[in-house]
Amino acid sequence: MTAPDTTAAPESTDAPDEAALRQRATAALSTARDRTALLTSCVEDGELTAQHSPLMSPLVWDLAHIGNQEEQWLWRAVAGRAALRPEIDSMYDAFEHPRATRPTLPLLAPAEARAYAADVRDRVLGVLDGTRLEGRPLVESAFAFGMIAQHEQQHDETMLITHQLRTGPAALSAPPPPVAVDPPVASEVLVPGGPFTMGTSDEPWALDNERPAHTRIVPSFLIDTVPVSNGAYLAFMADGGYRDERWWDPAGWAQIREHGIEAPLFWRREGGGEWTRRRFGVTGAVDPDEPVLHVSWYEADAYARWAGRRLPTEEEWEKAARHDPAGGRSLRYPWGDAEPGPEHANLGQRHLAPAPVGSYPAGASPLGVRQLIGDVWEWTASDFLPYPGFRAFPYKEYSEVFFGPEHKVLRGGSFAVDPVACRGTFRNWDLPVRRQIFAGFRTARDAEPA
Repeated sequence: MTAPDTTAAPESTDAPDEAALRQRATAALSTARDRTALLTSCVEDGELTAQHSPLMSPLVWDLAHIGNQEEQWLWRAVAGRAALRPEIDSMYDAFEHPRATRPTLPLLAPAEARAYAADVRDRVLGVLDGTRLEGRPLVESAFAFGMIAQHEQQHDETMLITHQLRTGPAALSAPPPPVAVDPPVASEVLVPGGPFTMGTSDEPWALDNERPAHTRIVPSFLIDTVPVSNGAYLAFMADGGYRDERWWDPAGWAQIREHGIEAPLFWRREGGGEWTRRRFGVTGAVDPDEPVLHVSWYEADAYARWAGRRLPTEEEWEKAARHDPAGGRSLRYPWGDAEPGPEHANLGQRHLAPAPVGSYPAGASPLGVRQLIGDVWEWTASDFLPYPGFRAFPYKEYSEVFFGPEHKVLRGGSFAVDPVACRGTFRNWDLPVRRQIFAGFRTARDAEPA
């Protein structure tokens, strides 16, 4: 952790009542910790210390890292208290140790990691009760507490990815998502051209890369009303999509040829039969109505080209998700400004799968675009770049070091994302080769000239 930058603060509107802020922060921290406990208590200690894939950390590393970040930011930076375990800071520095090498470190054992994280949390709740939530950039509107809740939920999603990569019997369970009963009328909608406000300057817990709010002028375009389904993606596969170089970015073509990729990750087909997929230790038939999942940016881009379309840019995605043509303003979420409810989106590991395409009509945008929040992260055509006027806060390593053409932007969140870490302005990013993440996509096209 670098020293907090106290000169660049998130802008905000008038802070809500401090009691309400404390309640919100306490609830967010508690929800995150309950999920962390679930993800780390459902397997034996040997599976916590094992590395299930070189792409991911051992689960026990994530557990102690969560506690260490909470100690550094809330116990030390906010409360100004002496370090509890300074000797482990380096070991749990994500930039100092790549994931593939973390099993070689003298990591805290599961019992010690749990005790450490619990001790930090007990102290932090006292800090929250006794801290004035104004007057300092780091604590204004409980920002640091919200940042840490989001950080833990992001690692919970990472741990859920590790659970997907592990072999062996299922360790997690959840009810299936609801069945889509009200399909959209159209397959695509026109998003009218013109200006809209992108990003935010007044969402109290928004992270630095979401800021500041600024005007973008986007030409008219058409966008899918739902994410691309497995059934649609199977048509691409059946038409030889993985064997036709015409559809592929050169780097993507090289990747699929080198690794023999012919389907989304975790899909299998025996003897030319039907495709199956493995999900959290359970194998089942590929559901044609689910959004396609576990595809790289290169696969999404290739499908879009094959379909005569393209991936939406990041600004197109956000305009489709937030712009209200009637009021001319940008909403917090596609459905409005209300916090996400189970009727709006598939979030928070409530289900362990995406809902069928066309689900959640109550979560549609004013233009009728569905499932923009939840179900699957959606690849966009855009590189991860700063907004005009960007300022790193409270440390450069969260966003700034990742800016550039190496990373592509994903939007919307998946079923594995908690609502605290998902909103209409939230930006995710990853390397275009990544397939283990809970990512899918939708497509767009230019509008015909009037």
